[in-house]
Amino acid sequence: MLLLESLPTVIGAAAIAPALLVLWLVIAADERPGPPVQVWLAFVLGAASISLLGLARIPFNALLAIPDNPWATQAVRALFGVAAPEEIVKVLVIVAISTRRRAFADPMDTVVYGAAAGLGFAAYENLAYLVQHKDMWRALAALRSVLTVPFHGALGIIAGAYLAIARSGGALGAYRGHRDWARITNWTLVLVAPVLLHAAFDFPLLALQRIPDLSSTAHLLLGSASVLIGFSSIGFAVRLVHRLGKHHAPRTDVARERLSQLRRMWALLLIGGGTGFAGVSFLLTSLHHWYVNPERNASFILIPIGFTSILIGLALLIATTAVYFLGRNRMRTASEGFPSAPGQS
Repeated sequence: MLLLESLPTVIGAAAIAPALLVLWLVIAADERPGPPVQVWLAFVLGAASISLLGLARIPFNALLAIPDNPWATQAVRALFGVAAPEEIVKVLVIVAISTRRRAFADPMDTVVYGAAAGLGFAAYENLAYLVQHKDMWRALAALRSVLTVPFHGALGIIAGAYLAIARSGGALGAYRGHRDWARITNWTLVLVAPVLLHAAFDFPLLALQRIPDLSSTAHLLLGSASVLIGFSSIGFAVRLVHRLGKHHAPRTDVARERLSQLRRMWALLLIGGGTGFAGVSFLLTSLHHWYVNPERNASFILIPIGFTSILIGLALLIATTAVYFLGRNRMRTASEGFPSAPGQS
């Protein structure tokens, strides 16, 4: 009960854990996982990009002053008040991270960076929502972990996938005809596709919140439409990941084994990061109880748990990072199991 009563710990874990889990699933789908530092940087910058939303909304403020039609009002708010600013800041993060990619980098790296940026954004937004609605955080956490968090990750994947296709379309078989038109279309879809999907997802929710006197049938239709759009977007992102991934599958058993080792290392990194986060949460919660609760019974339980979690997390992170840097030269030899990059023999 003491752990359940420590809301900062539980809410923090409920907000961050779904994003980390989805990020691991995306990384596991990558046949050649990119540098961990860049993936974590994309995750952190995705969360930090929320601070830029005020600036991103400035160009659209004039568009929000629209007529009195409530449906048109919510449609414009969904498109220009929510979707466009949020996707712009996330795409900026994806572009900034992916511009530092390695020569002949796997296009899937950009997809992973997109997922990381979107999930970092979702984790921070999730935390803000759960803290704001402490009275219903359990139901909200369950709903957002199933749909909203994966949806934000999917939008990042879609942006990253179209960015990868636009840059490497010939290698991915995307420019079989009308090359110029296809290239322009893919560059446009980097931003337009996530914005339109996000707006379509948010419009029914805004209508449910802000349009009074809706019938029960309208409530059902709007809610179902939002859920359908959300899961369809996730499915579309999965399809894009499969489309890009199949062009860079490993060709030898040795390459597959080394990829399996990389994935296990990534799993340890995520577990270590999550454990360290939980430890810090326990420690902060114990300090809160120490100063607030005169009996200080909870602190004697939470402090050892917090320090233990932090030590476990640090040990996993240090060990996995050491293995990565010490063994990366040998892992690079697995490139013989992959198809040659364009321009290489």
